[in-house]
Amino acid sequence: MQLSNGTEVTVRRYRTEDAEEIVNLIIRNFKEVNVKDYGEEAVKALVATHTVEWFQGVASYANVYVFCIGQLIAGVGSISSFWGSPTESILLTIFVLPELHGKGIGRFIIETLERDELFLRAERIEIPASITAVEFYRKLGYDFKDGIKALDEENHYRLEKFRKKEN
Repeated sequence: MQLSNGTEVTVRRYRTEDAEEIVNLIIRNFKEVNVKDYGEEAVKALVATHTVEWFQGVASYANVYVFCIGQLIAGVGSISSFWGSPTESILLTIFVLPELHGKGIGRFIIETLERDELFLRAERIEIPASITAVEFYRKLGYDFKDGIKALDEENHYRLEKFRKKEN
């Protein structure tokens, strides 16, 4: 994918050595972007739980994709089975460097995840969306789970998309 300025964004699968840079990217989003919707205390709690070990745990059960500009990790996204279901999947850890928001990388992440085998085999795909990102996901065809527009106990909106199974 190319940004409007001609910069190339490439995608590859996650490697263990990416974990620290990815966690730093996620924490920057919490501190620079999500703080506006959640406040300092909530962000402090998120930063405390989002460690390299936490991310390696996610990578142990999810298909994780890394989006790069040269050697710089510009974004990340992952998809996993939803609680082991063969017909449901969940999109997780979708983040873009704050200075690159609005450039199309987030859409590229979703498009990539929607080509993954875990998406293609699913009838229903869920996204736990932050207050900050909920409208972005809605533009991409995800809607409030069961029509409920309310934050859950993790302060996320639960969004979902249904796919028709091909015979």
